[in-house]
Amino acid sequence: MRKSIVTPENTRAVPAEGSWLDLEKIARVEVTSEDAAFPIEHALGSAVTTGWRASAPGPQMIRLIFDAPQTIRQIQVHFVERAVERSQEFALFAGGTGELREVVRQQWSFSPQGSTEELEDYSKELDGISVLELRIDPDRSHDPKLSKAFASLQSLKVA
Repeated sequence: MRKSIVTPENTRAVPAEGSWLDLEKIARVEVTSEDAAFPIEHALGSAVTTGWRASAPGPQMIRLIFDAPQTIRQIQVHFVERAVERSQEFALFAGGTGELREVVRQQWSFSPQGSTEELEDYSKELDGISVLELRIDPDRSHDPKLSKAFASLQSLKVA
């Protein structure tokens, strides 16, 4: 048996500051909707901001189209919801010039009295990625056509 003792500091492979890809410089972004006060640039930059929020309720999509194919080793998504209790699902898809394939799918329940933030950090080895797509269903407890919840994203980082 091979065994290692690890410390909390080395159990997560978090990129050093500055090693996240500069998405604003290397990709074009498409969104299904956007609140003018919370533009997508606020969720993709390196500075701490108010994040992105949809201008319409219901499921939303954020698509990054890279100028050149990328090798992606880590994806971090951060969601914040302090006002509304809801159960959200998001899925990440990635691909080259052909079809996108699902990378990860996650559900999370937000509660203003307790669970107000979701931070997910995924280590993946994805080569030749031209498109990275984040699909958010902000309210899994309702029919998507009847949902009143607005999708939001505090940050999306890729290394």
